[in-house]
Amino acid sequence: MNFTILRFDSIDSTNAEALKQARRGADEGLYIVAQQQTAGRGRHGRAWISPRNAGLYLSVVLRPKIDAKYLPLITLASGIAVYETLAGLGLKPDIKWPNDILINEKKIAGILAETTETEMGLAVTVGIGINLSSRNFPSTIASTATSIEAEIGRLVASSELEESVTRFFGHFYEIVTAGDGQQKILREWRRRSSYFKGKSVRVTLENESIIGITDGLEPNGALRVRKDDGDVAIIHAGDVERLRST
Repeated sequence: MNFTILRFDSIDSTNAEALKQARRGADEGLYIVAQQQTAGRGRHGRAWISPRNAGLYLSVVLRPKIDAKYLPLITLASGIAVYETLAGLGLKPDIKWPNDILINEKKIAGILAETTETEMGLAVTVGIGINLSSRNFPSTIASTATSIEAEIGRLVASSELEESVTRFFGHFYEIVTAGDGQQKILREWRRRSSYFKGKSVRVTLENESIIGITDGLEPNGALRVRKDDGDVAIIHAGDVERLRST
């Protein structure tokens, strides 16, 4: 993938800007990167804390030529790219379905994929946020989030992460969009995630919660959760929480 870079010192949201650029006709591979976000966004409208120089805040415009049912695999591929970037720093990350990257069960990175219709067809934007430093974390997330600096004892430049993330992202995105790439991405995700199978979880949906054991992924990337009664729930969107034995 050929990347074109649009840099900002400060911006409301790199994903919001990527969506805007996509609607204006931006080619696949344009990515937005900022030193600070004043209104960073996570899934379900949550805020993504984005202090200046405390994280990598990056969003890329995609125009995938794949069946719409496989679009969720782009989020999985993005998670793999972040995993490999962190592993390259000597960390041992884990991927929690669908979009959180963890270190020792604490969130260090997240991914937000969004779609928009444009004159050139459907576009997907993928936002990636990686915590470089946790010195200014608000108390509400201090116990559940971590950063590269907290884990390895030194601050890593966002430019170093940017090069690695985009390189791995391009590689795994090309796998997703290849003819037989969907199954390959599922296999790649499986070997990097302890949440793939056998994890006790609670999944919070819009109107209910489901408790069970993770039981792999569907071909389109949906999570399978086997409940106590043996039925398998197919989760396309929801918040997954690990349940610890008592």
